Amino acid sequence: MTTFIGEYTAKVDDKGRIVLPKPFKKVLSDEGDLRLVVKKDIFTSCLEVYTFSEWEKQSSKVKDSLNFFNSDHATFWREYMRGRAVVEPDEKIGRISIPKALLDSIGVTKEVVFCGVDYKIEIWSKENFSSSEISQEKYVALAESLSQMR
Repeated sequence: MTTFIGEYTAKVDDKGRIVLPKPFKKVLSDEGDLRLVVKKDIFTSCLEVYTFSEWEKQSSKVKDSLNFFNSDHATFWREYMRGRAVVEPDEKIGRISIPKALLDSIGVTKEVVFCGVDYKIEIWSKENFSSSEISQEKYVALAESLSQMR
């Protein structure tokens, strides 16, 4: 199982290319398949990046929960699949090209933060990442409310 851990800042060039952090590139190299799927997160202003195999796994879970003879389900699936990009780091330095529309959708200007979130990577504009952090008190309250759901 592929696991991404850590936070790394990177600059975005004029063509929307970003160099993957070395630890993330190593994880991908160990997996063997360098293809990545990039999509806008539904709930927050960041991009989600999945290995191709993890994307297949996650999207299968969503697809299997839908009934395509239901109009709302079909509409949801179409929207869910909209705006996805398959990218592959170049072999030389591990640079990926993310479509401008995706970068614009999260407010990227010059720098991004790669955040390893176990089975996926999140890409944030540097400004949004800083402002997304919650207080310790809110984090504890959230942990407590989640533990009561079990």
